This record gives sequence, C-alpha cells and structure tokens, in this order.
Amino acid sequence: MEFDLPTTAATFIALIALGTVGMIASGMMATETVLMMVVPAMVIFGGIMLLIGIKYGQHRSAP
Repeated sequence: MEFDLPTTAATFIALIALGTVGMIASGMMATETVLMMVVPAMVIFGGIMLLIGIKYGQHRSAP
C-alpha cells in the first residue's frame, strides 16, 4: 500500500482527532487542558514519528 500526501495527511489528522475525542470523552482531564496541552504534544510527537518513519522507509527501500 502506497501513501501519498493526501492519504498520509488524512490518516494523521484522523488519528489525532480520534485521540482527542477519546481524551475529551473519557473525562480524565478538563477539555481546556486536553486542547491546550495534550493535542499540541500529540501533533508534535506524531510529526516527529512520521518523519522518522519516512526516513526509515527511504533507508529500507534504497538498493
């Protein structure tokens, strides 16, 4: 399965949205805390992991 930019962006946004909705629905933290602290951290961590995954995939596919 090949991921182009729209597929990757949609998957990334869907995962962040699912995590955000789950955190808000669980009631563990206040909604403001989730939106102001947790969501930006999830986006930054997800972006770093995406870049590492891309670089690893490039390394693995190199001859």
